[in-house]
Amino acid sequence: MSRRPVPWVLVLFLVLLCIPWLGSRLYTFIATDIAILALFALSLNLLLGYTGLVSFGHAAYFGIGAYTTAILMKTYGVPFVVAFPAAGIVAAGFALVFGFFCVRLTKIYFAMLTLAFAQIVWAICFKWNDVTGGEQGMPNVPYPDLGWMSAIPGLGSLRSGDHFYLLVLALVAVAIAALRRIVASPYGRMLSVIRENPERAEFIGINVRLYQLSAFVVAGFFAGLAGGLFGIFNRGVFPDFAYWTKSAEVLIMTILGGMGHFWGPAVGAMVLTLLNQQITSYTEYWPLILGIILIVLLFGFRGGIVGAVVALNRRLRGR
Repeated sequence: MSRRPVPWVLVLFLVLLCIPWLGSRLYTFIATDIAILALFALSLNLLLGYTGLVSFGHAAYFGIGAYTTAILMKTYGVPFVVAFPAAGIVAAGFALVFGFFCVRLTKIYFAMLTLAFAQIVWAICFKWNDVTGGEQGMPNVPYPDLGWMSAIPGLGSLRSGDHFYLLVLALVAVAIAALRRIVASPYGRMLSVIRENPERAEFIGINVRLYQLSAFVVAGFFAGLAGGLFGIFNRGVFPDFAYWTKSAEVLIMTILGGMGHFWGPAVGAMVLTLLNQQITSYTEYWPLILGIILIVLLFGFRGGIVGAVVALNRRLRGR
């Protein structure tokens, strides 16, 4: 009986699991950042890559999730085990309301309406001083109580930041597995049918708007989870989390990695984060350098990085 090869995803997860034992705070910091942003980008890919909906305001649900977790944990002392799922649920609730109006429009009108709703969220976060802290945001968001990790053999010598990284890695892995199951299900395949030709899908009896709305809500849920983790990791939540530039950043990650390919946005998140870290350490003109590199990458890899790798692999196999 032949043995099945070990899935590369499992190998990657085990490698990432070993990062805290490398002893560098920087490696743990960057890995945590990439893991959270990868989940954020993957949530957008459900809309952009699988449903064909271009959202310019996806950061709204990232920000809502971040503020939900911060308010619950800092203001009301709610434990992380409750505050974290609440981030996704509240973000999904807002996505349901906003999406109800957005899916009634198509193409650029849909995109602009998502941006409009996101700017409303940003304005509320920026002005509602009593709840969100206004322009100053909510600094000093508490870490979850991870003292129990020290009792696990091998984890006692690690720092609190390492413990949080392991928690983030586990939660992101579960969320990504759920997303993977969704896109591989008949529901996910139906979203792809709608992406290819919504008019034909509607003609054969598919409720296109309902499917688009449900995808909008699911994407908002996972973006909210990512935001909840990012607020704690950042040790503070600020209005910029919901600003349009954050939506543009995650859109670039998704396109750069390869929209429509499941792992594409995660690769895009990793590449953009590492480029940002490297360039800022060498020059103060990092936006200019980063912009030039991104232009080259986007023009050089039309289907994104993962799309280019897949195309090259097919070519090599064809030989």
